[in-house]
Amino acid sequence: MFDVIIVGGGAAGFYTAIHIAEKSPALKIAIFEKGKTVLSKVRVSGGGRCNVTHAEFIPQNLVLNYPRGQKELLGPFHTHAPGDVMAFFEDRGVSLKIEEDGRVFPVSDNSQSIIDCLLGEANRLDVRVLKNSAVKQISKLENDSWQITTMNKHYSTKHLVITTGSSPKVWNFMAGLGHQIVSPVPSLFTFNIKDERLKGIQGVSKNVSVEIPAKKIFSSKVSVTLKSAVIDEPVLQSEGPLLVTHWGLSGPAILKLSAWGANILNEYQYNFRITVNWMPDYTTGAMENFLWEIKASEPKKTVLRTKAMNIAKRLWIKLVYAAGIENETRWADLTKIQLQNLAMQLTASSFKVEGKSTFKEEFVTAGGIDLKEINFKTFESKIHQNLFFAGEVINVDAITGGFNFQNAWTGGYMVAQAISKRVK
Repeated sequence: MFDVIIVGGGAAGFYTAIHIAEKSPALKIAIFEKGKTVLSKVRVSGGGRCNVTHAEFIPQNLVLNYPRGQKELLGPFHTHAPGDVMAFFEDRGVSLKIEEDGRVFPVSDNSQSIIDCLLGEANRLDVRVLKNSAVKQISKLENDSWQITTMNKHYSTKHLVITTGSSPKVWNFMAGLGHQIVSPVPSLFTFNIKDERLKGIQGVSKNVSVEIPAKKIFSSKVSVTLKSAVIDEPVLQSEGPLLVTHWGLSGPAILKLSAWGANILNEYQYNFRITVNWMPDYTTGAMENFLWEIKASEPKKTVLRTKAMNIAKRLWIKLVYAAGIENETRWADLTKIQLQNLAMQLTASSFKVEGKSTFKEEFVTAGGIDLKEINFKTFESKIHQNLFFAGEVINVDAITGGFNFQNAWTGGYMVAQAISKRVK
């Protein structure tokens, strides 16, 4: 018999356990982990450095990084925000640093610093960690208590906390208990693109604006004169650094699109077009005017060898070729069509996306326990008393940059406060 059982040995699980144990040291607390290791996602986060959180300390701004959960997390972030998380680790001997883009890492640049801290605190506070303990069944008992069944043993507890992340098996358990599960779809992924313009220029990075135009809607109910209804407004757009990779496009600009457009891009079955403006300070018309000025001022220079603007030479060459301009073509000899094509390539390059790739090891999903069924003052189920959730198991996800961990830390803290108040 435990007072608290936490299912899931990740960031949210350990953070919850530590805070409960500190507030209520008399409670018997256990973490159940299905695998042989705990905190595996912490280990790989940030390329093995662990992106602990993000230095956005204003809750109203912080929630803007969550495509799902924005409204629900505002109150909790007023209670436990990035500054509180940073203080938690620094008070326990883990020095942190804020990088230029706002991401927070341990000074050691090693996720083991965070893992050692969490394991050490759990051990100090007598939290039981049961590895290789996959949950086979979750049953509700009398008096709003719970029974957890593993391979060969039953455990009972008054308070049950689910911190399993994106676990279809656990979502099925919760559905069996009457919870609505928002169907999971991938978030935070990169775009697979096979295009001559991207071949051989891997590693090129550029601040861009990107758009996904709406697909044409064809209807059989309209007259022959109206073959399609075309929506001019893009369905998704973002700005930021873009990175050319071996398989296509990545970087923050792309990851933002994949997070905010998780459901739309799933509907598109990850086959769609993307438009990249490599020079986001220019519209196509303004770029065309600028190129006419270069044509007038540099008539004898070849287009290919002209460093016309702040753009990587390798990318410039690719876009010049894509505009139908040959090696020795001089600006003076550039036709109007070629000049217009080049302006289009620079400000509205269209690429066909065919599939996606997981962003490093940091697989994130949109979906999970329906947010309407959670009390965000306590992160407790509105359907069952003494059943709590924290982390990605609920339908909350964020863009890259430490925000998904912040959701886990905040949820875990809120659960711990609620349980500790209840047992006093």
